[in-house]
Amino acid sequence: MGAEAAQTEAVGLRAAWWRGAVIYQIYPRSFRDTNGDGVGDLRGVLEKLDYVASLGVDGIWLSPFYRSPMRDFGYDVSDYCNVDPLFGTLADFDAILERAHTLGLKVIIDQVWSHTSNLHPWFVESAGSRDNPKADWYVWADAKPDGSPPNNWQATFGGPSWTWNPRRRQYYLHNFLSEQPDLNYWNPAVQDAILDVARFWLDRGVDGFRLDVINYIFHDRALTDNPPAHYNRPPGTTVQFQRHLHDRSQPEALDFLGRIRALTDSYDARMMVGEVFDDAMLARQQDYTATPSRLHTAYSFFLLYAPEATPRLFAEALGSWSEASGWPSWSLGNHDVDRVASRLATGGRAHADVLMAVLMCLRGTIFVYQGEELGLPQADVPFEKLQDPFAIAAYTGESGRDGARTPMPWTEDGPSAGFSASAATWLPVDGRHRRMAVSLQEAQVQSALNVTRGLIHLRRSSPTLQLGEAVVRQTAPGVLAFERRTADERLLCLFELAGEATTAIAGTPATVLGSVNGGSLSSDGEVVLPPYGGAVLRLDPTS
Repeated sequence: MGAEAAQTEAVGLRAAWWRGAVIYQIYPRSFRDTNGDGVGDLRGVLEKLDYVASLGVDGIWLSPFYRSPMRDFGYDVSDYCNVDPLFGTLADFDAILERAHTLGLKVIIDQVWSHTSNLHPWFVESAGSRDNPKADWYVWADAKPDGSPPNNWQATFGGPSWTWNPRRRQYYLHNFLSEQPDLNYWNPAVQDAILDVARFWLDRGVDGFRLDVINYIFHDRALTDNPPAHYNRPPGTTVQFQRHLHDRSQPEALDFLGRIRALTDSYDARMMVGEVFDDAMLARQQDYTATPSRLHTAYSFFLLYAPEATPRLFAEALGSWSEASGWPSWSLGNHDVDRVASRLATGGRAHADVLMAVLMCLRGTIFVYQGEELGLPQADVPFEKLQDPFAIAAYTGESGRDGARTPMPWTEDGPSAGFSASAATWLPVDGRHRRMAVSLQEAQVQSALNVTRGLIHLRRSSPTLQLGEAVVRQTAPGVLAFERRTADERLLCLFELAGEATTAIAGTPATVLGSVNGGSLSSDGEVVLPPYGGAVLRLDPTS
């Protein structure tokens, strides 16, 4: 390879830093409160960046911190280009950016572009009349002759996707809360305004965007009814009664992604990861990353909504990408689902550790939600202390999304486990979380925290785990087996997921590169897997 070609390749690799990276999601409300009001803030994020860097991750994803009435806790934005005073100031954000870059951490920020708050100035103007300059910036439609909504679309949080506005004498569309009206992307002016928002943050120096429900940005202009889903019994929410063919995932969304991709690529080494929530999650994920004119990467809820963490689940996830041209991203938890330790790791701490090991060996970009490195279970939040409107509306004795959003436990003692100087935190601290605090786990060699650090180090020290292809292999029942391959190396990843001790055969001479829960290689070449044990083997290249 010539010097010019080598330089071009090196630049390309730097630009694609996100391929195979591990990104740590920070939910600012619950990370660290520095002013004692019981709500986490940006200065708290800044204070704990050294801890985040000590995990060995490549970057952070910050959940929304923009101005908002907080009906959906920041996912209802009233000003895309400013920080809500609850969290701090733009200067605080700039300090995070500077410190993170000093520590070698990239910074990805949430962008909520499918909808705004109903208090956003754009919507206030749009709702004022049918002939103002922003009258067509949101999705408005007339009532049917009987006064009912324009069609049968159902919102994600339950009930119709339409709310009547008496001033305009029309309905407006909202795929989530009625306080979250949908922007009208059929209007070029809306697209241009969103591009301006992107430029604001890119110019400020962010390394990328996490695009919230990005497949929701376009709707069927004819407002065609969605067909029924034909469940055998009523589902948990009304949104599940339908197949969402017309209110999301419209082909025109891909054209707008092309515009955003062109803008992002005009800056050095930036990226976009899109949240893609759809019935056909893996297929949509691949569609949205299929060409260089779409998302850099996307992750779906395929693993997040799985009822069990079986070998088949991960094999399907890996296998589905074997012929795809795009690049996947994976996560086992985030602020919208029950915590991994309670939802999937039903076998206890060892089960949680092996699932973290699986995650760190998957082909794709990896996202870890704050507290997963501690093995935190879903918090118990009493009904009277719930904050999430969806959790309250759908309450069945469980904490819902609030159970994954409680304060991060930094110390065992103190009024709120080191999260705040106040005991009156926005969500209560679960007593079990105190006993799993960062300060306690730092000193324990085999704590969940230090096991996670070791697994992240294993991934980051292996170009094959970061970038190699993935090939699923058949082996003993209850065992997930796949190879990660590059031109120079083959790694065999074996994980026992059923909680039953077993053995497997590597097939060729091998050495152990890393292990979890006692996974090992015997003297006769047999891979020994205790319950929830795992091993990553480097296979002999000459065999």
